Amino acid sequence: MAGPLTAEEIRDVNTRYHDIAASGYDAKWAISFGEVGQSQVAAKLRKALGRRPECFARSLEIGAGTGYFTLNMLAAGMIEEATCTDISPGMLGTLRANARSLGLAVHTVAADAERLPFADDSFDLVFGHAVLHHIPHLERAFAELARVLVPGGTLLFAGEPSRIGDSLARVPKQAASLAAPLWRTFMRAGPAHAVDEHETHEDLEASVDVHAFAPGELAAFARSAGFEQVRVSGEELLANWFGWANRTLEASAEPEEVPWLWREYAYRGYLALQALDGALLEPRLPAAIFYNLMISARKPPR
Repeated sequence: MAGPLTAEEIRDVNTRYHDIAASGYDAKWAISFGEVGQSQVAAKLRKALGRRPECFARSLEIGAGTGYFTLNMLAAGMIEEATCTDISPGMLGTLRANARSLGLAVHTVAADAERLPFADDSFDLVFGHAVLHHIPHLERAFAELARVLVPGGTLLFAGEPSRIGDSLARVPKQAASLAAPLWRTFMRAGPAHAVDEHETHEDLEASVDVHAFAPGELAAFARSAGFEQVRVSGEELLANWFGWANRTLEASAEPEEVPWLWREYAYRGYLALQALDGALLEPRLPAAIFYNLMISARKPPR
């Protein structure tokens, strides 16, 4: 039996996995660069910071993917000058195409979060979405994040899986897997065809996620790097269960055979439950049970 992957192997798998995913990523996750996307990103920042975010002069996004956070923040006037990094050149290529279509200027750099190619004190905001759990050595990464932030600068990450929330999410995934044949019959959709390729997205998927976090563990990484005012909160419970169940069902079918009305129901339902989570559950329940954790912190001023 093969042993655990080395850090270099994890980086390589993440690069290849996200390169393969890049072209269809926005469609798979229903990413919006319009009013809905801007509203979602603004809400995530407010929740992570515990206040309305200010406008940041210079931002750096780690693991920027296709640009969901940065491009929506630029369009909404929340940042002035944006730099995006990702370990995947394919993702950055899609990000640049998205930026061109939106008429937005972004500087992109293929880079590893543990070795950032930027000078000390370069950015007012360093942030990311669903990226920390892919990084092998988080101590090194947090030290780099602190190094490139200006004194008094803001650190913010969202979309990081919680250990308990990830375990709870397996229930709707498993239930949807069992229900998938009946669902396809009802939808009149055929089963997804096997892809005959040397290496597929699914081959790599099991190796790209390295961490799931308890809130205290995530906070400890930030504090050990010297950050202060560390804040960890939870996001999405009902919306996550609903979303994972629907994605599991949809993944079992040929994509073009999933009816438009189903996709609209799944998308609108997710947004409605996301709002319900935010209004009712997130202010009242412990962060650990939510699927996503969010962390914000501040680099001490000189």
